[in-house]
Amino acid sequence: MAPLDQTRKASQKTASGDIGSGDTSKAGSPDIASRLLAWYDAHHRDLPWRVTPVASGRGVRADPYRVWMSEVMLQQTTVEAVKAYFRNFVEKWPTVEALAAAPAEDVMKAWAGLGYYSRARNLKACADLVALRGGRFPDTEAGLRELPGIGAYTAAAIAAIAFDRPAAVVDGNVERVVTRLYSIETPLGEAKPEIRALVEKLVPQTRPGDFAQAMMDLGATICTPKRPRCMLCPIRGDCSAILTGDPERFPVRLPKDDKPLRKGAAFVAEREDGAILLRKRPEKGLLGGMTEVPTTGWTARVDGATTTEAAPFPADWRRAGQIGHVFTHFALELEIFHARVKGDAPDGHFWSLAHEISGEALPTVMKKAIEVAIPGATKKPSPHSAKRPA
Repeated sequence: MAPLDQTRKASQKTASGDIGSGDTSKAGSPDIASRLLAWYDAHHRDLPWRVTPVASGRGVRADPYRVWMSEVMLQQTTVEAVKAYFRNFVEKWPTVEALAAAPAEDVMKAWAGLGYYSRARNLKACADLVALRGGRFPDTEAGLRELPGIGAYTAAAIAAIAFDRPAAVVDGNVERVVTRLYSIETPLGEAKPEIRALVEKLVPQTRPGDFAQAMMDLGATICTPKRPRCMLCPIRGDCSAILTGDPERFPVRLPKDDKPLRKGAAFVAEREDGAILLRKRPEKGLLGGMTEVPTTGWTARVDGATTTEAAPFPADWRRAGQIGHVFTHFALELEIFHARVKGDAPDGHFWSLAHEISGEALPTVMKKAIEVAIPGATKKPSPHSAKRPA
């Protein structure tokens, strides 16, 4: 047997035999948590929703409202993409009561472009319910899971970070750290219960919130998907994937199925004054409650028409181009048609003035469609672009 094979085989054994698929003999080691927390104290990321270890040491406590909002926004979205949205939301609505009092349409407009729009609807519904409870979030995982839009991960994250509960917080970064730490050979989809059980053993009774954030930061900055910086890792001495010489192999994933490609058309109608014809999508379903230009009946399961025969009304429709957009479960190709028209908006539609377009609740796919037809139309006007009085 080759030395590398021997090392890999040895790394997959545990103190109690073949429990799981990797080396879990140090799963409950307090030394891992203490070293990770020491690293976090020195190298944590500064994030707009985070209370730093220094501030925490001075007695500053995390605001459950800000923790909740950040965790909802961070689902399926990168930290960099979330920062500006988070700042905008807490500036507009600094408390959960303020968010509850806001019109749902304003919340959807502020969310536009962040994607996964059911999160915005659940955000508003959750704020409404918490406001009715006096503005206080439940401080346990079980209580948090009773709120709209809060699943197992989000409940654990809020419980740990906002209330310092010893909860097992497992996001994609944590999954990567743990599968490498213990060389878990089980494909990720099947390994989630095993990963969670291992994290539960690692969580310390003191500073569990900081521990959760330390694990996330480790995955985001050191234990990265490609080219992990193992020599800088504070727990490299316990990592069995380092022994294999191939930490990038973890987490193990099954091959992904190709996403189906759906097709359709979008119609950008422009009035003489630059206003654009829009309509609101149904509250439920894909992009529910968001604003769109008229399109054909494409869905995740069926194609829509792709020609001007399916236009919402007669006009001099001219092809402006094509866009592509990728959703979670399918890819979409839209033919874009543009026409300049006059008259009132048809039933169920409305005209949005040129200076208001950037503030509409337009999902990214609709912004793409409008930009192909009218370049620059969805960009926020520069304060310097306004005409000065003579």
